[in-house]
Amino acid sequence: MMDTLDALRRQAKTLQKTYETGDRAAIARLDSVRPREIGPLKRADFLHVIARENNFTSWPQMKLAVETQGMDRAARQQRLKLALAHGQVQVVQQLIWDTPDLADGLFGLQVALYDLGAVQRVLSVDPAAATRMAGHRTPMVHLAFSRMLQVWPHKEADMLAIADLLLAHGADVNDGFAPFPGSDQRLSALYGAIGHAGNMPLGRWLLAHGADPNDGESLYHATELGHRDGLKLLLDHGADPKGTNALLRAMDFHDVAAVRMLLEAGADPSEGAGDASVPPALFHAARRQAGAEMIDLLITAGADPAHHWCGTSAYAAACVYGNDLLRDRLAAQGPPPALTEVEQILADCAQDHVVKGRFIDMAKVPPVFQHILREILALQGRRAHIEALVATGFHWDAPDAAGLPPIQAAGWEGLPDIMGYFLNLGPDLSHVNTYGGTLLSTIIHGSENCPARAERDHIACLRLALEHGVALPKRAIDLAGAPEVSEFLADWAATYPGQVVTHGGV
Repeated sequence: MMDTLDALRRQAKTLQKTYETGDRAAIARLDSVRPREIGPLKRADFLHVIARENNFTSWPQMKLAVETQGMDRAARQQRLKLALAHGQVQVVQQLIWDTPDLADGLFGLQVALYDLGAVQRVLSVDPAAATRMAGHRTPMVHLAFSRMLQVWPHKEADMLAIADLLLAHGADVNDGFAPFPGSDQRLSALYGAIGHAGNMPLGRWLLAHGADPNDGESLYHATELGHRDGLKLLLDHGADPKGTNALLRAMDFHDVAAVRMLLEAGADPSEGAGDASVPPALFHAARRQAGAEMIDLLITAGADPAHHWCGTSAYAAACVYGNDLLRDRLAAQGPPPALTEVEQILADCAQDHVVKGRFIDMAKVPPVFQHILREILALQGRRAHIEALVATGFHWDAPDAAGLPPIQAAGWEGLPDIMGYFLNLGPDLSHVNTYGGTLLSTIIHGSENCPARAERDHIACLRLALEHGVALPKRAIDLAGAPEVSEFLADWAATYPGQVVTHGGV
């Protein structure tokens, strides 16, 4: 019987303390494992040493072993379902290693695990299983949203053979599911393969067998993969960029090559002019601090420098968001439009000009600028800009269209300095956003999904939130995907047990 997790964590904490005092035995224990070649040691390194000393390859592996010891089969199956749903591929691997037949009798899980033999056996006696709901998803959707190809590339042939079997037994390549009850949105199998799982072989298979590349999700999310293979695949199969916002999403990542691909495929840089929620490309360029190459590419493709949108000009947007390159480029196209009084105050905030004693009537702020705090907080060096806006009376706790107030956005981005600033203003810490997320769960989600998470500090944001008294759901500790986040939360729970609640989650 292994020690409890709390006991193992205490061993790691003791090791860290003795190591930091220069204890030779502790130093030797670290040197024997060498968890980190360069840089200062972190808590995760000491946890790693304890795991290795207990004959595990990593702390997450040992943690799972301790968590699941004593679990009955049903509980292990539930943990497997959660791991597959959250894309926790290492957890899945360990569960299957410990109990190879754990998915027996659960057809959706067998499909997601690429168990070709099991799928063949089930369909031979129950062909309708190929189209029957398995939980909240059809088998084709289970296959498409599985991330197991990331760790089992040798199972690609089995995965595609399962896709062939499902199709032969009536499965629909355009299957999808609602992301939450009551939602009108449908997340397609194609989106699951390309945008969620990064599974290009299955994406190619789906498109070759008639999947609709214009499903409203796949093209948009193909811009987020860190490569352009999915984007090219979809465009080659006739995906139409119009109405997808894919162009704007590619601009979020300053991906000039992807923007060029989308423009060549027919994306309209002036799209959105009649929609208050979708800006034309030059307005988005202002928000995202687009550089000279991006700006010139958009203008060459037909973006109108004189464009007005929702009562304001692209030039005003460049001034208000502090994109000096775009401002000067637009001014060079002809006499710039005059700024309104409100636009001028907002522009002065962006330039660190004196705004003391000048106040904004929020009712007069154009709709496109209502959530500027949310839009600029992740930009480098914008603390003074944010403070200037707040000083003029700008709403600093107002949720955006997704129900995210600035403090939650700062937490998701992993920006403790900005989050701490908003905390000191006294925001509503009980607010729940449109996705059902609280401040704490939004930070945890960001620690796993924020594109810049490697350079950010989500643990510092969690510490700030907990220091301000937000509740810590036990479920959040169990399901946090980043090991260092899970361990931080577990340490906090051990130190402040009264802050832990059994309800809530991630």
